[in-house]
Amino acid sequence: MKLSRFNIVIFIGFFAILGVIIMQFFLLNQAYSFEKKEVESKIHYALRDVVERIYVDNNSELIVSNQIKKIAHNYYVVNVNDVFENNILEFYLKKEFNRVNLDLDFEYAIYDCGSNNMVYGNYIDADGDTSKKCEDCFTKNHDLIYYFAIRFPTLKQNYFSSLKQYWIYTVVLFIVLIIYVYSVLLMLKQKRYTVLQNDFINNMTHEFKTPLASILIASNYANSQDEIKKSPKLSKYIEIIINQSKKLNQHIEQILSLAKTDSHNIQLNKTKVELSNIVKLIKENILLKYSREITFTLLFPKKYTVLADEFHFYNILYNIVDNAIKYTKGNPDVTMMINDNVKYVTLSISDNGDGVSEKDLPFIFDKFYRVERKDSKEIEGFGIGLAYVKKICQLHNWKISASSTETGLTISIQIPKTDIYE
Repeated sequence: MKLSRFNIVIFIGFFAILGVIIMQFFLLNQAYSFEKKEVESKIHYALRDVVERIYVDNNSELIVSNQIKKIAHNYYVVNVNDVFENNILEFYLKKEFNRVNLDLDFEYAIYDCGSNNMVYGNYIDADGDTSKKCEDCFTKNHDLIYYFAIRFPTLKQNYFSSLKQYWIYTVVLFIVLIIYVYSVLLMLKQKRYTVLQNDFINNMTHEFKTPLASILIASNYANSQDEIKKSPKLSKYIEIIINQSKKLNQHIEQILSLAKTDSHNIQLNKTKVELSNIVKLIKENILLKYSREITFTLLFPKKYTVLADEFHFYNILYNIVDNAIKYTKGNPDVTMMINDNVKYVTLSISDNGDGVSEKDLPFIFDKFYRVERKDSKEIEGFGIGLAYVKKICQLHNWKISASSTETGLTISIQIPKTDIYE
């Protein structure tokens, strides 16, 4: 199945975010392992120093190796192999843990040889609270005589809290992924609706064109009959039918052309088109369409041949000129001018109308957008002419822009020199 550029971008974006999240989880796991190893090292060194201090206090030599044994992730047994007191042990534990910056809750128990039981010490909270204790949390070790056990109840919670920054980043990335997936689903849904809309427009316009063609054929045939020619009233009616049918056919063609450009079905057939011939044809058709006095001013320094699709090139220029006349009160004056530089040839079409306001100017090429005017209801149109013009320019890789002044509107088409033959 062939993927569109839109789908490829979506898949790349999805896998990129997914890859970042996987990488974030990998970094989180690495940070967790590093934090765990660092805390275990601090505990080991602190307990070893506690044993050494006890031996120094007893004026004894340290004859036991591997004194510290890890039983569980938060439970340690320390073989002292010498007598020591409860309060001394607690003092040294606090001091050594503080020295290595180990802010953990802990509790300890000492094996009593006389009673053969574990004698519980205090629960030392990192904040100084000693009220909590755990019953039956310590087990006896039958291989040792002088030893104590220590456990860290909040050790695992401490790992997670120390990685709070990593967790925040991970949650943020998850939220971004959820928003992205939701946005993609909306875009796919919107795209499906757009395809359905274009299919509907194509089907609707084709269905309109069939009966419209029949109406035009019948009207032209009726108009050639002697009975119609002899009756001025009937002849006038037939003329109205023919003119309105042609106008309706033009609107249908515009809608079809725009639907094709939206669905990327349009194929350009580029040939060398002489600009002056296109302009001459447009001028003739415009003068036939309007009964008003229209002035055309052509400021072409020389002849230009453009590499373009002749049919669509004619349509875009005709649409611009037609708009210029349609929205100009009085006698329209249309000026077509060419500015030539090293990289581009700019074709500008100006009128002597009222122009377009600053707030409307950025949107005049948008589909179905119509500038608010007092006479907008009197002027026919769907707001698709300039949208079609922009689409065709984009397909030719041309740039189009509009500027407005009090003396009228100017639409400029920037054509690269590679598409110009002088």
